[in-house]
Amino acid sequence: MTTQTPGKLRDHNGTCEAAPSSAPCTISEMAVEFGVSLRTLRFYEDRHLLRPLRRGTARLYSATDRARLRMILKAKELGFTLSEISDLMADTPEGATSLDLNLRPEQILVQISLLERQRRGLEHAIGELRATHARLAEVGAGVQVA
Repeated sequence: MTTQTPGKLRDHNGTCEAAPSSAPCTISEMAVEFGVSLRTLRFYEDRHLLRPLRRGTARLYSATDRARLRMILKAKELGFTLSEISDLMADTPEGATSLDLNLRPEQILVQISLLERQRRGLEHAIGELRATHARLAEVGAGVQVA
């Protein structure tokens, strides 16, 4: 799957098809490529999760930065906090491109347990809201407007 962005084609893996994978991307290109805001990229830089090359005020993101952002977004998808992601990234060998290289089996089990607790909490909240909605719908159906 490719998408057209101003001046470049991008594939579903977040790499520039029109440029070598080693070619740096600007902050705007990174934002479009990964579907994040400029503010998000700056925030990740402030948290030392990304380290773009600086030329004056311009930020240039390398292939390594793109791989790191892929790992950050995957870790967020898996429910890790930015602090946890920072720890995971600190243990990541330079140039690594897969988050699972850093996860220990016990970390995976702890995260699964956390996500299961969150799921139970969400299921309970959804049940409560459905019950409340049903009660309100019954009350509304019983009230007639004169």
